[in-house]
Order: sequence, then C-alpha cells, then structure tokens
Amino acid sequence: MTVRLLMLVTLLALAAWLVPGQGNDDERRLAVPPEDLIAVELASVGMVPMTGAPVVLLREPESGSVVPIFIGPNEARAIIAAQRAIEMPRPMTHDLATALIAGLGGTLERVIVDELRDGTYYGALEVSRPDDGAVLIDSRPSDGLALAARTGAAILVAPDVLEAGADIPFEGLGGDEDVVTALGITVMQPDDDLRAALDLPEGPGVLVSAAVGLAALSGIEPGAFITRINDTEVSTPLDFLDQINATPRGEKAVLEFQVGEQTRTVELDVDVPAVAPRRERRDSL
Repeated sequence: MTVRLLMLVTLLALAAWLVPGQGNDDERRLAVPPEDLIAVELASVGMVPMTGAPVVLLREPESGSVVPIFIGPNEARAIIAAQRAIEMPRPMTHDLATALIAGLGGTLERVIVDELRDGTYYGALEVSRPDDGAVLIDSRPSDGLALAARTGAAILVAPDVLEAGADIPFEGLGGDEDVVTALGITVMQPDDDLRAALDLPEGPGVLVSAAVGLAALSGIEPGAFITRINDTEVSTPLDFLDQINATPRGEKAVLEFQVGEQTRTVELDVDVPAVAPRRERRDSL
C-alpha cells in the first residue's frame, strides 16, 4: 500500500469520526497509560550519518535530550515545509488533512507516539469533535508529526519509544537546510543575501522565522536575531537547540537577541510551550 493510499485511508477515517453522532466502538486504545506519556517538542528534521535516513528530532525537556524517530522522506519534506511556512500552490496531503479536520469543526489536540514494536512506530491522533468529545484515531507517527507541525498540536511520546531512540546517531541536514524549533521559537541560518536584506548584525547568530506562545508574548518575533543563550554564543540552529537543552533543570533559558538596533534579553522556561492547537495562529517571517 502506497504512502498516499495510507494517508487517504486516514483522511476517510477522520471524516467519519468528525461527523457528529458518528463513531466506532473499536476506538484506538493506547499501549501505555496516558499519564505515562511524556510531552516533547518537534525540534527539527535531521538524518542518520552514513545512511542519510531521515529522522525527526524531538526535544525532551525533562532529560534535556534530543531523541530521533525514523520517518519517511515524504514526511520529512512535509515537516520542513511546515517549519519554513512554505505555502504550496495546491494543498499537499498533510495540508489537506489539516484543512479537513478544521473544515469539519474538529481540532487536532494531541499527536501520540505510544509504541515501538518490531521496528515499527505506532501512533494516534486525538481529535476533538463539536458537541461529541474527543476520539483517538490510529495514525502513523510520521503523518501525525507532520500534522502537529502545521497545527501546533501537543506531542506526547511513550517512555520506551524515547529510550529506544536515545542511541540513534543523527546530524543536521547541513548549512541553510537546518531549521530548528525550541521554546516555540523557530530559527534558521541566514545567508549573506538575507543578512543584507534584513540588515542583520555581523557575527554569529540565528534568525527567528516564527514564534508562538510565551516566546512571542515576550517580544521575540520574526526577524529577531538571537546571538546568545545563557551567555554563550549561538552560531547555528542546532547550536541554538543544544544551548536550550543545556539549561539546568529548574532554571530559565536567558536569550539575548536583536531587533533592529535594539538588544533585548528575555528569560523563558524550557518546558514544552503550551500553545492552543490551531486556535493560535503562528506569526512567521
């Protein structure tokens, strides 16, 4: 069965569930208790050295680690497009799924990765329906994560899945291909043309392309240039991620950034930011 056919089946299931009064007694059951799931933030897309296999990088604040999960090339491209806020002339499959959920009055509340069995990841979508509560719908985690990148839905992962990914080596895509999200802030590496166009300062730093939640409320906005975290220079998007993760547990990350000619400093909790799914629109560059 092709990836597109699998996604079509998921879309049809979503449509059936979102019609008020419709449903299925065989609702998806999680492989672990809901209270055991761990909140993570979708940080970036990377790859496994030597093989080049794509992985999605999940930031886990409790341990300060970044955990990779294998995904397909199509889903990798879909996540990158969402992080870069690239608008296609016609809706792609995950754009269609996002529009379908919203168009039928539903909200994607949570994307769950609850099991790794025989080398295969298993996941579910928690979708709230108008006047009919929330349901769990079986989903490939890679598709769910691509939807979360578009909607801001919370991402929850089973401890065993995170533990299994801890030993997977990964690296960034390299150069200006790397886009990273942490604390609700999406950053990229500006090239010379972008530096000139935005009149960015010389020296190391990363460019903010989008911000949500407390980061946005604290004054971090598209076009801001982050230069230091916890008094340490930031040179690349992955360096930005590393410095966020290096913040001691229980302490706030101190970000120094420039907007125009002004230099500002903000302190942010390193927990996964709370953003209302789809109800809070993301400002982007």
